[in-house]
Amino acid sequence: MKIAGLETFIVGNPPPYFGGRYFIFLKLTTACGIEGIGEVYSATFSPHVIEAMIRDVFQRHVEGHDPVRIERLWRSVYGAGYTLRPDVSVMGVLSGLEMACWDIAGKAAGKPVYDMLGGKVHERLRSYTYIYPRGGNVYPADDDPDNPYINADVAAAYAADLVADGFTAVKFDPAGPYTIYDGHQPSLEDIERSVRFVRTIREAVGSKADMLFGTHGQFTAAGAIRLARQLEPYDPLWFEEPVPPENPKEMARVAAATTIPVATGERLTTKYEFARVLEHQAASILQMNLGRVGGLLEAKKIAAIAETHNAQIAPHLYCGPVVGAANIQISACSPNFLILEGIGKWDGFHADILKTPIVWEEGYVIPSSEPGLGVELNEDVARAHVYQGDALHLTMDEEPLR
Repeated sequence: MKIAGLETFIVGNPPPYFGGRYFIFLKLTTACGIEGIGEVYSATFSPHVIEAMIRDVFQRHVEGHDPVRIERLWRSVYGAGYTLRPDVSVMGVLSGLEMACWDIAGKAAGKPVYDMLGGKVHERLRSYTYIYPRGGNVYPADDDPDNPYINADVAAAYAADLVADGFTAVKFDPAGPYTIYDGHQPSLEDIERSVRFVRTIREAVGSKADMLFGTHGQFTAAGAIRLARQLEPYDPLWFEEPVPPENPKEMARVAAATTIPVATGERLTTKYEFARVLEHQAASILQMNLGRVGGLLEAKKIAAIAETHNAQIAPHLYCGPVVGAANIQISACSPNFLILEGIGKWDGFHADILKTPIVWEEGYVIPSSEPGLGVELNEDVARAHVYQGDALHLTMDEEPLR
């Protein structure tokens, strides 16, 4: 087989925008007519710049390439331009292209990708969701009384409803603002709000669900330790990215000082960055995003390295369902899988953009037995929701906290 064609889709995510402002999908086609889809999770440039990057990498490294030769493709892109080092934008582009190659390879072999990466070890995958606002907008005003990011009682009531629906874990992040100048010390108000959230949600869900305490790398190690010790009595399953991601040695200080497991990885890419996390014992739960980390094979290598450290994987998702499908594939074939992030029940636009939605049943995702990634992009829906803006996928405050 040889890859002959590329098509990209910059898809605007309609309100309530759960998963981001837009999704970046791509489709590869072989000369013999087999199609494979992928998704790029890259937030550092506008989506149209990323689209140009995809085309450049395709023309240099992918066109005419055998889609089964994943290792060769990976090294070619990773080393392009005299780099051979983790680059979050390049790895995002490579992840989407590599994902599509696996989709083609699976379809050619008539097997799900997980069967080509060791075989399924989990028949169903425990899932969690973030406590998003009900309907409306993912960005409610701070003075909105129904804002679950600010109001612990609202968040607890929603958490109880999610548990009633079947979820056995919920995530929330009440720890205050984060900026390009982090890390900082949590204020007393941040600590008080955080404790109120975990206490109120624990009272609402009891022992029926785990609580996943999220942050956005906004604290110093000392500040994160202060906060963690206040949260420990309520037994969260994890303390997510407590310090900025570039210094695993500092994160290790937090991990050593708290009984709450530390989780990290949504902003990391390649086995090299994750290996440093494990070497420093900075986290015991790795949250690779398959649209950024370097693709499925790279994620499988990271999961294997994690096994040797008794660490687990919990794939991250804040983008579209094609990355979600890749997360499902790697989770299904990884013995040290812990839990899978989803956007709610994988419904709404995340279902509409696929020809057949991902199957969610009573808190669990059921891996597809279809060949390849197990999902197909609904191109009619994608073309009906073209994103025209130039905003970044995610942003942080640009002024330091006062």
